Amino acid sequence: MNNTTCVQKSPSDIGRPDFLQVVDVVKEFEGNTVVKSLNLSVARNEMFALLGSSGCGKSTLLRMMAGLETPTSGRILLDGEDITDLPPHRRPVNMMFQSYALFPHMTVADNVAYGLKREGVDKAEIRDRVSDALQLVQMQDYAKRKPHQLSGGQQQRVALARTLIKRPKLLLLDEPMSALDKKIRQQTQFELGNILYKVGVTCVMVTHDQEEAMTMADRLAVMDAGRIVQLGSPEEVYEYPNSSFCAGFIGSTNMLQGSLLDDDCLQVDCQDMAAPLELPSRLNGYVGMPLSLSLRPERIAVSASPFSQRSNTCEGRLEQIAYMGSYTLFYLRLDSGRLMGVHVSHHALHDLEQRPTYGDRLHLAWQPDSLVMVTQ
Repeated sequence: MNNTTCVQKSPSDIGRPDFLQVVDVVKEFEGNTVVKSLNLSVARNEMFALLGSSGCGKSTLLRMMAGLETPTSGRILLDGEDITDLPPHRRPVNMMFQSYALFPHMTVADNVAYGLKREGVDKAEIRDRVSDALQLVQMQDYAKRKPHQLSGGQQQRVALARTLIKRPKLLLLDEPMSALDKKIRQQTQFELGNILYKVGVTCVMVTHDQEEAMTMADRLAVMDAGRIVQLGSPEEVYEYPNSSFCAGFIGSTNMLQGSLLDDDCLQVDCQDMAAPLELPSRLNGYVGMPLSLSLRPERIAVSASPFSQRSNTCEGRLEQIAYMGSYTLFYLRLDSGRLMGVHVSHHALHDLEQRPTYGDRLHLAWQPDSLVMVTQ
């Protein structure tokens, strides 16, 4: 599959917002609460991602949706039906596991047909549905091969075909790209998204990979310690993190601490900066109110000479340089002692009179709207 253009959904592609409802769900293991009074709604045909570090509760939540775990309290509803107490085989839900769980002794076609055979579906219908499913994932030419004769990406497509052939109302994906190397993973993210768009299935995906979540999801929820700490579109969560945790978990950021400097609530006194920080709009606050501000490295301009602006600028000594392919990462040590990370594009690097090197004194500047206030 060579098409790597991801289909963009319009609002009309997504149905009512409460197709899947998680209501006040709690899950405890031996007195340890791993999911804490969690509420969530997912729309019909939506690709939704649960994102978080190991142990945050995202996989436990997915397993409760699948029926592999039972909530300690709370309810789970799908398309208006309470499925909280239904066993997995009675739910219109299918789950694709991280390992793909293909039967090594079966051919691709037999793996895909397995669930339908267990249900006693007519042989002619099985044949037609297997053919359609393999064609959907472009694996029809591999029907007679065994799993060990396939690449990791091909095995994933077979696992997806086996999952979709039962026409679930809800598809659950547990770390779907973790077994793939980086290059294949990036291509497969688009391929998988396009397949699911064509099928029109509602999907909840668990991942710890922020790039995967932002590439594939219509919306995502960042989880920490059993709770959802931020929910929104990938753009909303990245551009407007609501906490220092989310700002640091989704992408990289520079966290600046300061306090409101004047009655207009537009300037911040920051101990790391010689000049005040200017905010994009007036805050409802008071002089001296402490603030935490997120500043993304790609929002910072760099120069060998001082900038003309008086606010939102600083200088430091270049301490670390890392070539990242699409940009170069600079770390500058400010006079205060803190490190500031800066992403410098190749174009911006070319515009500098001389390529910076270790120990050079550089100036940084950014616009007021690059500063986002977050909670600790």
